[in-house]
Parts: sequence; C-alpha cells; structure tokens
Amino acid sequence: MIRLATGAGEIAECFEVMQELRPHVQDVDEFVARVEQQQREGFLLAMLESDGEVVTAAGFRVQNMLSSGLTLYVDDLVTGAAYRSKGHGKTMLEWLIAYARERGCGTFSLDSGTHRREAHAFYFREGMRVTSFHFALELK
Repeated sequence: MIRLATGAGEIAECFEVMQELRPHVQDVDEFVARVEQQQREGFLLAMLESDGEVVTAAGFRVQNMLSSGLTLYVDDLVTGAAYRSKGHGKTMLEWLIAYARERGCGTFSLDSGTHRREAHAFYFREGMRVTSFHFALELK
C-alpha cells in the first residue's frame, strides 16, 4: 500500500497531491527534477495509493543531529483534499514512525506551517507535541 517512489514516473505520480502542499511548484518536470536532486542528498518520497491513485505523499530523510541524534525528519506530508478523514494520513504517519524505529531513530519530527490548523489538530491527536519553534529568513 505504501512504497518509496524510486523513479521519475513514480515521483511524477506524487505531483498532484504534493502540489496541494507545495503550490509554488507548478510543473511536474520541475517537481521530478527537484525530488531527484534531493534524493541524491538522502531524501526519500513515500507514496500511499488507493484505487490506483496516490492519495498521500511524504518526503523525508533520516539524519544525525546534535540536538536529537538519529532522527527521521519529515519535510512534506500531505493527503489530497478529496481523500482526507479516511485514515490515509494516519496510515502514512504510522508507516513513517515504523520506518524510523526500524532504522534505530530516537526521534521523529516535522515542521508544519502555522496556517495549517487542521494538520496541527491531526498531529496532536496522534500524540505529537510542539517542542520548538522554526525560524526562517528568506534570502534573495
């Protein structure tokens, strides 16, 4: 049901649902190129299909951090709007946590935009807690 997207075709299958989270990425070819570049840096893209369509996608990486040791960090996690509240997000979250445990991670973490209140409610229901603030400065 959930598998890692390993080639350009599978990555492209994730574009439509991922674009709901990352609307600034307008072109499927740009999306594929960016994911392939990130994959060379350790990024992984998981896809959950239902009835032959990708309904949930998650981009993540396993990394060692001074603050938390071996950590699975989720860059992107989205379920398509038409498929929400059907358990797909929970299934993906559980899969990601199991993946982290299998690899010996001591921490599972993600950032979520401050405007994504429904996502925050979901993460709280799943036992996650706010442990820090993420600060950013756009460099132009």
